[in-house]
Formats: sequence, C-alpha cells, structure tokens
Amino acid sequence: MKKGRIIRKSVTAVAGMAAAYAYLTKTGEIEPIGSEKFKESVIAYGKKTGLETLDKTLTNGLGFVEKLLAEPASFGNVPSADDFYTGTEEFLRAPAKGAKWYLGSAWASLVPDDWQTHPYFLGGYMVAENGFTNRVEDLIDDMRIRCIALSDNSDRGVHLFGTIDCIGFANKDIRIVRSKVAQKAKEAGIKLGSVNIFSTHCHSCIDTQGLWTKTEDGGKILSNLLKSVQGKEVEKGTDMHFLEILYEKAADALWAAVEDMTPGKMTFAQKDIGSGYVDNRNRPSATALPTVINRFLFTPTSKKKAPTMIVNIGAHPDVAGLATSDGSSNGREISGDYVYYLGETLAEYGYNCMFFNGAIAGIYMARGLSNDAQPMEKRYEQSLRYGRELAKIVIALTKTQAEIEADTALSEPEVVAKERELGGDGYTLWYEDWEAVEERKLDPIHNIRLREIVVPVKNPLIRIAGKLAMANYDIARKGKNGYCVTTEIGYMEWDDVKIAMVPCELVTDLYKGGASLTAEGSCRGYDFGYPCLCDIFGDDLLCFGLANDAVGYIVPDNDYSMRLLDGHYHETLSLGDETASTMIKGFLALNREL
Repeated sequence: MKKGRIIRKSVTAVAGMAAAYAYLTKTGEIEPIGSEKFKESVIAYGKKTGLETLDKTLTNGLGFVEKLLAEPASFGNVPSADDFYTGTEEFLRAPAKGAKWYLGSAWASLVPDDWQTHPYFLGGYMVAENGFTNRVEDLIDDMRIRCIALSDNSDRGVHLFGTIDCIGFANKDIRIVRSKVAQKAKEAGIKLGSVNIFSTHCHSCIDTQGLWTKTEDGGKILSNLLKSVQGKEVEKGTDMHFLEILYEKAADALWAAVEDMTPGKMTFAQKDIGSGYVDNRNRPSATALPTVINRFLFTPTSKKKAPTMIVNIGAHPDVAGLATSDGSSNGREISGDYVYYLGETLAEYGYNCMFFNGAIAGIYMARGLSNDAQPMEKRYEQSLRYGRELAKIVIALTKTQAEIEADTALSEPEVVAKERELGGDGYTLWYEDWEAVEERKLDPIHNIRLREIVVPVKNPLIRIAGKLAMANYDIARKGKNGYCVTTEIGYMEWDDVKIAMVPCELVTDLYKGGASLTAEGSCRGYDFGYPCLCDIFGDDLLCFGLANDAVGYIVPDNDYSMRLLDGHYHETLSLGDETASTMIKGFLALNREL
C-alpha cells in the first residue's frame, strides 16, 4: 500500500512537471528540448555548475590543509595606534590666510651595498623561464624610493609621501618607517599631518613582502610546512636584513624631502592617452579601462630649485622581470622597470619625479615590442622605451604638435627617422595627431583623511601563507574560527582634485564602475550592491593604488571565485570575498565623516 502511494505521487509529480514544461514552452518562457537555444542554455548551465564545483573543491581543499597548520607566534598581533595618522581634522574649502604651496622632493637608492654577496630575491615572477628561482644575479638600473613633502601652509602639518620600487610594502613595515620619521620630526620640532608610503608594484626589485624570498627548490615553503604541522616555530618569510636597510633609507629620504621644502605654485593637467598604452589584459569581467594620465606640476618660486612632476597612471611594471625563452633576459636582474625610465627621462629635462600608481588589477602596459617592431631583445629595453614615451607625454601634455616638433630634444627627429625605417608599417609615433590639454592652477588646499578598516581573511590560501609566515603581515583572530587584518584607506584633496587612496591592486570596476558589479556580468550572478568609488566621490576622482599597504587584489564580492579559470587568478592573492564590500563600506563611512 505504501509502495503504491509513492508510485501514484511520483506519476502525478512527473505529469505535473510535464504539463508545466508544455505550458512554459508554449508561452515562450522556456526553450523546447532539442532547440539550439535549449542546447546553449544546457551547456552554459553545465559550465557554470562545473566552475562552481571547482571553486568549492579548491576552497575546501585549501581549507583542509590550512586547518592542519599551527598558528605562529605572530598571529594575534594588531597594529599599534601610535603609528597611524588620521590626517587633517578640518577640511578647508578656501586657502588659509597667507597660504602657499610648499613642496620638497628627494629620492634614494634602495639597492644594498652587499647585493652581490648577500642572497637577495626579486619580488615578482618565479616561473619555468627563469628556472623557478629569482635570486638576484645582476643589476640593470636601480631600485628607488621617491618622496615629496607637501604643505598648504595652513598650520595643519606637513604631509609626507614616498613611493617605493617594489612589489608591495606591508602596513606593518610602513608603521615602522613612520615611527622613525616621527622621531626626526619630534627632534626638529616639525608637526607631521600624515606619512604615506606607496608601491610601484615593480616585479623586478628586491622582495619586500616575503612571498618570493628563499623559495628556490621549495626551501622555505617545504621547511615551514613541516615545522607548522609539527607545531614548531616557522621561519620568517621576509629578509629582515634587507628590511632594516630599507627602513632607514626610506625614513632618511622622506626627511630629506622635508628639508628640501620650498614655496611655489601647483598646477594640474590630465589627458586620455587611449588604449594604445594601457591594457586590461587578464580580468575580462572587469570592463572599466582607466586610460587617463594625470600630472601635477610644482614650480618653485626660486629659479635655483628644480620643478617636480607628480605622475599618476595605472601601471603594472612587470616587463623587465619576466625571463624570455630565447635567453636574452633571465628575469633575475634588479630593475625599476619603466617607472625608473620615466623618472630618469624627466630628470634629463630638469624635473624631479614622483609617481603614484592607479587601480591596476588586470591593467598592464599595452605598448612594447609588438607595437613598434623595434629590435629590443632584452625585456628591459621595452621598459626603457615605454618609460621614455610616458615621460615625453607627461612633459608635452599642454604643448601643441607644432611645439613638440619644434622641440628637437622632445621630438628627436633623427631617432624617429631611424625607428620608422626599422618599424615600417608597425611604427607608431607618440605625438602624431597630438592635441594639447589645458592646465589649471591649484589653490594651496591640502585636505586628507585616513581610516583604519578591519578586513576578514576568508581566503584559505592567504591563511596558509600567514601560518607559514610567508609575508610580513599582522593577522589577528576574529571570532572563534575567523581571522582578519587591519589596513588603511584614505581620501585626499589637492584643491578641488579628489583622490582615493586604496591599499591594494583594485579591480577597475570598483573604481569606475563596470560589468562585474552587475548580476549579469559577474560569476556569482548577483549585483555587488555597493557603489563604486567614483559614485561615492565623483566621476573626476583619481585613484592612488597600493597606498599605505599591499593587501593583494580586491575584486567585487559577487565576481569572486577561486576557480582560477576565466581570468579569476586574482582571487588567489585576495583576502577573500568580503574584501571589496568591507573597503567600500569604509569609504562610505569616510565620506559621511567629511
């Protein structure tokens, strides 16, 4: 009897589903079985289900490995509030009485004297082409920190900015540099408003994070895995010998910028240089492509002082650090990549250089060997060309094409003639059909507000790296089984130019808006649910990336997947699927404060 009821109910259910399917097919709400659209939908569903399964499998597998590892002694640490600056308490809307811009510029080489004898490792690539080792073997150009000290003379303090040629610099290390600078300021009786340190994200400079140090032949990773499983203390990932050198040199360079401060005027210009120079190469779901280059120009009152150009564009200096299969580059050479050549070219024209990166998750150099058909066997030569062209573009923003051509140092007619001959139809001239842009003067108003945010660490791969002490981060407990890190976000105004400071490689859609924030354009199929940064602060907002930390990639929660496929490798180096919403909520709170 019981068996009969089950059969009758099953037949009724099947009949009901068949009737429903027939009705939906007739009304056009579902495609008939066997139709092309039905087949496409089945394939799409299968692919989506398969990728979701892969995502969960990888995440759960990594989570299982992570639970086998012990917490190192460093877990549970939280950053000291003593080395955090909140910025300017009051936001001025007009210059203070008698206000002037004051700016000082300085730079220092961070290449240690013992680079040929001490084992140093490059932070960036470690792939088959370079033999899976990135131990430093040679020095191509330099690894630098570039600094400016800035004040609007409003008695609200001096603000320091330093950009390091490196893959990324942790907030923990930044606070150490701040403490050293604060001591110098205390001794000199100078009030500091903020101390901010950025990274160029260069892939061919000495490792500052620890992920790439002592990893050849699996050394540190395998050793620390064994120690962690046994409950023993693991080896620290970063090379503290190098970091101690960097701390001192960075603090000295920042202070040298303070001592160089002089009055002058500040101007601002920007130009969209198009997709010929900037490419969103490997994040196909992110549709925003910021292609604007921004230039602040500080001109000192004294003719004896050099002017300073402050450049901002999304850049991924990963060219010199990648080995080539033909052996012309082994990828184990120190180079500041095209940011270095940008600075050196500006110096040739009499300018100091300061560089701020942008929102760069997926953003890469789009102009190189293939574009101009020039004989550049070594990869750093491509960096040199790209950096020099960026510098010329920055210098020429406000010039007409006739003015560029008349300036033979800028247009280099003899060089162009030779390159045209070599490149043929593949050659493109940077100032062809050039249009000048307007430059405007900025009133001396410097507003800045910084905010600490606590981000949950949900990615098991990052928790594994933390337990193995692979990177120099303070990871703390959050709840019974959770972990978190404390980082910083910021918002700044130089007169009416608005700037967001993000501690990461930010997916461009989170900056400008784009498809991956929507249900249709995301892998998880729902809306992100929060505004992008430009929706919060305005479409004219600038983005300074890798600011006061380097917490990896930040991708929208709704487009987060550990499946690695379809341009989702960024998630492997992300704190987790709540990082973007946590950051945006922090910026919303920051905006409410203002």
